[in-house]
Amino acid sequence: MQQTYWIEPCSGLGLAVKAGQFISVINVEGGQVADFFAECLDEPTEFLSAAVTLDSNESLRLNLNDLIYTNRYRPMFKLIEDDVGKHDLLFPCCRPETYDFFYQNGQGHPNCFDNINQALGSQRSLIQPINLFMHTQVDEQGKIHIHPSPAKAGDRVILQALMDARIGIAACSVSEGVCNNGRCTAIQVVVSG
Repeated sequence: MQQTYWIEPCSGLGLAVKAGQFISVINVEGGQVADFFAECLDEPTEFLSAAVTLDSNESLRLNLNDLIYTNRYRPMFKLIEDDVGKHDLLFPCCRPETYDFFYQNGQGHPNCFDNINQALGSQRSLIQPINLFMHTQVDEQGKIHIHPSPAKAGDRVILQALMDARIGIAACSVSEGVCNNGRCTAIQVVVSG
């Protein structure tokens, strides 16, 4: 069985997945970042942790066959296919305060923080997602540089769920910077298995 979902630009999607299912996140037009977050289906206090994932994999990068972990150091997803190879583990979801800080336009600005909270029906005070297709580099002085997403139209990642989870995915709302190549586009999600 396969289900296909569409995430409009600057919006989010929440859905439940079962252990063993495959989640394909597809860059429809290319150059678009997707904020990917999840919580355990029956225990939302256990959730995807980019920091624990970084710690457990001992890497600033997410590589093919790496596991994505929860805040309790349990495997949640496995990256089984990756057309792009550039994903960020460092940045939290942007929120109104982010847009005020960097662009002075936070009031009413769509943002991944609100979109994922709404998609999951939650009120988390901080969301640290896996920023799929986001190209960041850390230089020798520790400065983080954001580059345009290298994803091309149709590029995808496929994750296998290792536990029952509720996922929240947002099509990144930043058109002011370079991470989405200066424009926001749609993301497609396919769940199978």
